Amino acid sequence: MELHDQEKTDSSYYKRLFEGIRQFKANEFIPRQQFFEELGQKQNPHTLFIGCSDSRVVPSLITQTFPGELFVVRNIANLIPYYKKDSDTYLATTAAIEFAVKQMNVSNIVVCGHSNCGGCAALNQDKELKHLPHTKKWMELAHPVKKIIEEKIAKNKISPEQRSLFTEQLNIVEQVNHLLKYSYIRKRVKEGNLNVMGWYYHIEKGEIYNYNRNLRRFIRIE
Repeated sequence: MELHDQEKTDSSYYKRLFEGIRQFKANEFIPRQQFFEELGQKQNPHTLFIGCSDSRVVPSLITQTFPGELFVVRNIANLIPYYKKDSDTYLATTAAIEFAVKQMNVSNIVVCGHSNCGGCAALNQDKELKHLPHTKKWMELAHPVKKIIEEKIAKNKISPEQRSLFTEQLNIVEQVNHLLKYSYIRKRVKEGNLNVMGWYYHIEKGEIYNYNRNLRRFIRIE
């Protein structure tokens, strides 16, 4: 692609964003102005949605929820840092979880992974992350998943073709386990005041699978 073609492409996306804002104001905001005015004063989300930053994953779209219902945290590969009592580092995801649970008092937490996840694919290909040092460091949170998958392949329990699916789904389970090590979350779950779910979103089929901890498998939400 030549430079002038690239400039045209960039310009068209630039205009598309601004046109989208105009359409939002005319078609969404004005017809429901009172709703947005009330929403502007406070929020009362019922669910913390922890998802991947992937542009194809749109939480409000797949759950058909309105503004104000979901408190959303998104990062590469929907990872959750290990629980630490101290706060000597800047931890965006951890802070958002803390705020949603302790301040917003959400009733549900969803950890949502998806098909064809670039983060999970890079986890299996270290060379892909050589020029992305911060991403490489971040993906260390999923290293237990990588180890388990490699062991399963070595023992012929899964085929190389199944690697992506198993990595993506096992990563969801691993991150839910990280979440349940947060003392204040574990306490609320035990008391029945918080529901923690692991979802797998199959983009191509428009299907979402919920992880059943008792059966230890993902079951499609009908």
